[in-house]
Amino acid sequence: MKFKDKALSSMQNFARAMFMPVLILPIVGLLVAVANLFTNASLIQQFPFLDNPVTIGFGTILSGCMQPILSNLGLIFCVGVSVGLAKEKKQDAAFISVVTFVVFLNAMNKFMNLQGLLAPADALSGTGQSITLGVQVLEMGAFLGILLGIVVSQVHNRFINTEFKGAFQIYGGQRFVFIVMIPVTIILAVVCTYVWPPIQSVISAFGHVIGNSGNLGYFLFGAAERLLIPVGLHNVLNPMILYTSLGGSEVIGGQLIEGARNITLAEIASPDVVTLSGAAIFECRGVTKIFGLSGAALAMYHAARPENKQRVKSILVPVVLTSCIAGITEPIEFSFLFVAPVLYVVHAILSGAGLVLANLLGARTIAYNGIIDFILYNIPVGIQKTHWPMFLLAGVIMFAVYYVVFLFLIKKLNLHTLGREAEGGEMKLYSKKEYKEKQQADKAAKQGDTIDAATIVAALGGKDNLLEVDNCFTRLRLKVKDISLVDDERLKKDTGAAGVMKSGEVVQVIYGLKINAVRKAVDAELQK
Repeated sequence: MKFKDKALSSMQNFARAMFMPVLILPIVGLLVAVANLFTNASLIQQFPFLDNPVTIGFGTILSGCMQPILSNLGLIFCVGVSVGLAKEKKQDAAFISVVTFVVFLNAMNKFMNLQGLLAPADALSGTGQSITLGVQVLEMGAFLGILLGIVVSQVHNRFINTEFKGAFQIYGGQRFVFIVMIPVTIILAVVCTYVWPPIQSVISAFGHVIGNSGNLGYFLFGAAERLLIPVGLHNVLNPMILYTSLGGSEVIGGQLIEGARNITLAEIASPDVVTLSGAAIFECRGVTKIFGLSGAALAMYHAARPENKQRVKSILVPVVLTSCIAGITEPIEFSFLFVAPVLYVVHAILSGAGLVLANLLGARTIAYNGIIDFILYNIPVGIQKTHWPMFLLAGVIMFAVYYVVFLFLIKKLNLHTLGREAEGGEMKLYSKKEYKEKQQADKAAKQGDTIDAATIVAALGGKDNLLEVDNCFTRLRLKVKDISLVDDERLKKDTGAAGVMKSGEVVQVIYGLKINAVRKAVDAELQK
């Protein structure tokens, strides 16, 4: 394998590993928003029936349960990354990662104490130190979890099957991994004590650059996130900005908060914050998902040949609703990525511009996915804190911009988008019969009926060609022996895949919202 392909494969594996912790954090954020419904002073004043110990108590408990998850992201990422990168016996990797995290914290604390480096426990603000799981250490946040998760997974993969004979046989397998990790972790804690402070200074400086660069930072983030989606590396970028100091740091309620999303959630919960800060702009990505791509879809519909418009509409309406409601954009994005790459580049640029526009209009709205997030986060918090009407205005403008730009480019460059493909082109429309069959297949998947996993496996080159099988929100992620055996057209035509991405030995097949049913069916097929 070429170095380029190997490097990309490694990055995609890392992105896949990051998916596990990233998956739960938006849910935590939504629950914090729900808790705010029952404890928000403004809402209680408007709706007096909320002023009772039951609902207030429920909101307080719910918020109290969720906030510690956001303040212990190091542990969350440590477990998630180690499990994601472990090749086998993932439960053992998870257990070792928790133990390793505890060992690291206490090793660093003891070493810093011996070296006289611990700051007074009652004056930690501004020292670069914090209390993690009751232990005073350097403030490493999610970076510590990512680092330890990678180290644990590598040691786990190397030694998990090591066995001994005789009296030493009880020290094999999982126990030997732990034995190896003890000195490795202690050495790592000592090294980090000296190496991390300058690294933290660089990261903080970079975070300040992003925060202080204003519109340029928002534009680069919005554009980069879209450009990374085809290769699945957006799962690396997003957590770095949303949950680490790269996305900024603020002291809220006397506590240091790092990461754009963490800052925004803390500001929502704080009664002292009148209006959310610029960190909320990173959460305005819904301006593209809800409005922008809807304008793009309308442009593709109007650009289609008259005889194809009805069929184009039947394809676009479901994918637009998926993007607007749930924030799942791959189905619509992949409808023009392969046949008109220039549109995807323009889409990435417009996504960045959408964040800039939201900032210029003063929006401080949380809408990183779709309409559901927008309603749950912003309506209860109120206009003063989120300026959500400005988000809607930005959305209407971006809808118009997307529509005009896409329609112009499609017609000017004669791009073969839906309903305009050339004879024999790669992108095909479903016939009425095929579309009904696909709808029935999707309905069957939602009802838990069997998916044609045999066809999926066969199109991927058969059981023997599959080395690893995993999935994220919308994609089946696989590692194969021979990528030439993967039949893209069969996957798209016979299994309903929205797109297929291949790089080196890594294959990503996009199935959208039914991915969980597909993964379950494929796993069952492979076990036969």
